[in-house]
Amino acid sequence: MFGSYYEFYNSVKIISGDKALDNIPYELGILNVKRPLVITDKGVESAGLIKIFINAFKDAKEEIGAIYSDVPPDSSNRVVNRIAEVFNENNCDSIIAVGGGSPIDTGKGVNILVSEGASDLMDFAGADRLVKPLKPFIVVPTTAGTGSEATSVAVIYNEEEKVKMEFISSYLLPNLAVIDPRMTETMPPKITAATGMDALTHSVEAYTCLQKNPVSDAYAFSAIKFISEYLPRVVENGKDKEARLWMANAATMSGIAFSNSMVGAVHALGHATGAVAKVPHGVAMSIFLTHCLEYNLPKTGEIIGELLLPFSGADEYAKCPAEKRAEKLIEDIRYLQSKLQNISGLPMKLSEAGVEEHQLGDIANLAINDGALMMNPLDMTFDEAMVVLKKAF
Repeated sequence: MFGSYYEFYNSVKIISGDKALDNIPYELGILNVKRPLVITDKGVESAGLIKIFINAFKDAKEEIGAIYSDVPPDSSNRVVNRIAEVFNENNCDSIIAVGGGSPIDTGKGVNILVSEGASDLMDFAGADRLVKPLKPFIVVPTTAGTGSEATSVAVIYNEEEKVKMEFISSYLLPNLAVIDPRMTETMPPKITAATGMDALTHSVEAYTCLQKNPVSDAYAFSAIKFISEYLPRVVENGKDKEARLWMANAATMSGIAFSNSMVGAVHALGHATGAVAKVPHGVAMSIFLTHCLEYNLPKTGEIIGELLLPFSGADEYAKCPAEKRAEKLIEDIRYLQSKLQNISGLPMKLSEAGVEEHQLGDIANLAINDGALMMNPLDMTFDEAMVVLKKAF
């Protein structure tokens, strides 16, 4: 399925392991900065994770310039503007985002404003609007799902236009991602399950969408193996440090994969479902994954079947006939979903996630105009989207 040409890029340095946070002051020195602004949210703060983070600076000559801990779940351009003022008022020289997708995307937006000396973030919306490197940016993920610590994309809500805007540039890639299992230990089982399925979706779509390439495939393939092995463990026992660490690594690897190969119909439908029915992103990814794999079977059945090997293991792969491997993979993913539902209550249907049947048409309309569909193996019309939605309902 590879074309004769592809591009792959990821410049993020990754440090991973127990107490990886303790290396941050040293890494700031390498970046020649010493007064970072820390961006996080109330959930991270109330979970005690900021205290763990601050302890890394206990004996360091570098110091935290300021902490902004009021990032909302869906950050906006006004929030970004407010934080940029905090950055400047406290003479900060770098940014550290501690959290999930919203603090990380917010940090990327703030970095645009303070690096460009600009006042309107929306001047930089779209692809490749940045033309020079930004200020040093470090990410400490507290969820194992979004992969935002290794992507060149930020999504920020425009409060004036009432629409989410994408910012895409290689300059948005963080300088450093710090993977420390202590930072994901407090996630409750349902969120752990949903973010894990988000990471699985990133890898599966990276491996099966039109812009796949040999390098992104390698990241996606390995991430799927780790997720299959460690996600059930960590949902059952959130204190399992080994499982937490490998799930965090898998999420980062998935982010690297999909930021180069892009995503498809699962994300298009998920974005629309989130907008119309406020379904959390990871929950939507989990619900739509197998239905969209079935939708894409006529075009990519053989490629989908290849993923049975990392997901279900060599024995299952070897004993399953080649023409049945794609269906077997879908069956095994559904078994994982039912297991996660039994342990954590993760929804398997749209109706279980609070979606009402009359909303399906609105979701379909939004989904077929979502940019993620550009890289899906098959085009999707409104009627085809409705078929998938009704199956998922």
